[in-house]
Amino acid sequence: MKIIALIAVIGILVLQAAGAIPLASVGGPLTIGLVFIAAALAVGIHEAWTEKRGVLGWIVNIVVSFVGALVGAQLGGFVIVMLLSLTGMMEGSIAKTGGLPMSFALAGGMLATLAGACGALWIVNRWR
Repeated sequence: MKIIALIAVIGILVLQAAGAIPLASVGGPLTIGLVFIAAALAVGIHEAWTEKRGVLGWIVNIVVSFVGALVGAQLGGFVIVMLLSLTGMMEGSIAKTGGLPMSFALAGGMLATLAGACGALWIVNRWR
């Protein structure tokens, strides 16, 4: 899971550095959301593969990791915005500010999303 998190954070930061995340349109949030969901699904697939789950286990892992990722992204986004606003680094929105605050928000959001996916899988595995 650590490797998935590292690759996901590096990937989202490379997308930002390359300018592949448009800041002035709907495409930016959609791109970010797609990368977050892809990383969360990778966590669910990895767990199903390593634990040698059956077909139902694969379906449950993918659905649970997706739902956990949605919850983790929302909670993580809230915390990151609060941290950035307390430090005074933001001048309006995060996308408008850009630079280091945007990188921090993307990396933190990715880690929160993956933590939500892993946490949800951990809870479901406790019930199995």
